[in-house]
Amino acid sequence: MNVYLPLKLILIVLLFCFSIIGNAQTETPKDSISNKLNEVIITQNKNTFTNTNGNIKVDVANSIYNSIPNAVDLLAKLPTVQVSSDQESIAVIGKGNPLIYIDNQKVGINDLNALAVADIKTIEIIQNPSSKYEAEGRSVILITRKFSKKDSFRTEISEVASFKKNFNNYLGFNSNFKKNKLELKANFNYNRLNPWEGHSIDYQISTAEIASKYDVTATTKRNQYVFGAGLFYKINEDDYFSFSINSKLQSDTFPINTITDNKNKEVVNNVVTFTDNDNKKNFVNSFFNYQKKIKSIDTQIFTGLQYSNFDQGLFTEVNNNFNDTQFELDQIRDQKFQINYFSGRIDIEKKLKNDMKFEIGGLYSSADSKSDVAVFYTETNQNELSYYDFKEENLSAYTQLSGKIKKVDFSFGFRVENSNIKGKFRTDELPLLDKKYTNFFPKAQFSYPIDSTKSISVNYARSISRPNYSSLSQGSTYINPYFLYARNINLGPTIINEISTTFQYHDKSVKLSYTSAKDPVHNSFSFDDQNNVMTFKDINFDKSSGFTADFTLPFTYKFWTTTNSLIFILEKIEDHTAAFMASKPYFYYTSNNEFKLPKDYSLVLNFWGLTKQYTGVFITNPRFIADIAVSKTFYKKWNCTLSCNNIFKNNIETEEFTINTINSKARYVVDNHLISIAIKYSFGKVKETEFREKNDENQNRVN
Repeated sequence: MNVYLPLKLILIVLLFCFSIIGNAQTETPKDSISNKLNEVIITQNKNTFTNTNGNIKVDVANSIYNSIPNAVDLLAKLPTVQVSSDQESIAVIGKGNPLIYIDNQKVGINDLNALAVADIKTIEIIQNPSSKYEAEGRSVILITRKFSKKDSFRTEISEVASFKKNFNNYLGFNSNFKKNKLELKANFNYNRLNPWEGHSIDYQISTAEIASKYDVTATTKRNQYVFGAGLFYKINEDDYFSFSINSKLQSDTFPINTITDNKNKEVVNNVVTFTDNDNKKNFVNSFFNYQKKIKSIDTQIFTGLQYSNFDQGLFTEVNNNFNDTQFELDQIRDQKFQINYFSGRIDIEKKLKNDMKFEIGGLYSSADSKSDVAVFYTETNQNELSYYDFKEENLSAYTQLSGKIKKVDFSFGFRVENSNIKGKFRTDELPLLDKKYTNFFPKAQFSYPIDSTKSISVNYARSISRPNYSSLSQGSTYINPYFLYARNINLGPTIINEISTTFQYHDKSVKLSYTSAKDPVHNSFSFDDQNNVMTFKDINFDKSSGFTADFTLPFTYKFWTTTNSLIFILEKIEDHTAAFMASKPYFYYTSNNEFKLPKDYSLVLNFWGLTKQYTGVFITNPRFIADIAVSKTFYKKWNCTLSCNNIFKNNIETEEFTINTINSKARYVVDNHLISIAIKYSFGKVKETEFREKNDENQNRVN
């Protein structure tokens, strides 16, 4: 790739910014009033970010964030949200992995990858979810999709050209049609991606006199086809049904190159490993929702069905070159993994006297997965076959009462969840896993208004965090003859207890919380001294605890709106296999800044940072990331956005720990510095309709 091309794009961005400043300085009050009066009123009254008791809500549809090409990258821009370097997991600072909901249904990372950003209306980060949500998660990311208020036909075509280490391209099509009570949606995206990644691990096993270090790089060629369709039918002002389906088809080819220096006592080997990988991931998800209000008893009923299928196949050829001799085929690995997931839920909401509300509901979910691994070893000319089946059923019920007694707002509820888990290798007579357990999850919240501008609330919640289904497979990734990345079929859930208090003043808030967790999941090493192979995988640690102080400080001044979060964290992770080190406070800071400028220009500057983290077992390096984007709307139909992520190229993440007498220093190089240009064209028409609908309370029915 031409090295001067990114420099040219940076100059274009800077010139674009200078032109914005120039336009802002030369714009006359007369032009602002006569030509832009209605638009100025709308944008000033509707901030992109709003904060209520530490819950941050983001208006995606009417902001520059709707130009981001995919939903996972969009979440990475939001306050307190962290996306892992492989984009396979999402965390909320101080809260761990959140539940993710699209409208009323719980979804996973694959659903986000199959969701068109053009279809998103708002995203809300809920810090204290009620009992209506599954007990799995201490926070919720609630995504609400758009629904039209008027008869309309609208289509958006978008193109995003993104320059990282390699060129990435996103082409999107999103269409919406509404006539009276019926609304139809369709979207299609084709993404041609070329992600790059690199990391290294330096580890020592003193008891076995082993010292090893490897450096690995991989460049992927990825084709993604993302498409979806939906139907929404408003029966009357209170009742509706909807159906939607979305899918992502993905194919990858990614050669991995690894250089390894391994010393085992007096034997020293330098190994160059080349693995040729062919990977396919296909995902489909469908929802059916129905809502009915029984007016005679003022009761609302919601029912929903969901079906998902995930199918992955990874074919790998491994070649090794020992001590600069020649490459030889070592093994051929064929791994297949499939999940079928089904869930059905019902929620009943009854309004009582004195603004009281009683809620009750239930959920049934079932997941079946198959994990098949075939490895052919060329040296011994033998096949190793392994077939593992996993099934999990969850049945849960909840009840909740909320309302106000004098000045105190309250919400009290509990959830009961019964889990039935079985895991079995097909060649075994007895199952490897056979677990049945029932858990009780109470939740309570009390809020007292001190006056019209100030309030204080207290919360208690017990929750559970379960490993995702792919983590419970037997799949693994070959790095070199001495090192494997593996899943863990024996992973168990984590039980978390949390108590917190929040003080709110206008739109600013301070939250203090204490959390304790049993069996938290973290990275670990295990060493096979018979085969001289190290395995890196997740395991359940003994326990962890943490204290956080969270300050959320929104601020608006004329055309500048900023939302700032500052979180002080003291976290202690403990396990009998790990060497315990000092646990020290660290802090996280994020700032989202939006500037509304004349002539439909928008400028966004986001940055976040983490200080060095000492969490008892792990030590990770400090980080600081800054992003900037400039957007301009032309003729109300064209929108152009220039973006630069990770301006200062802080691409390195490090982690140190000692587990099972193995000392490790890991270094990850993240390919997140990019320059992109996004162009979006919208066309269609909007007209009045005779059918009038009220705001759909169900879209935000759980808070």
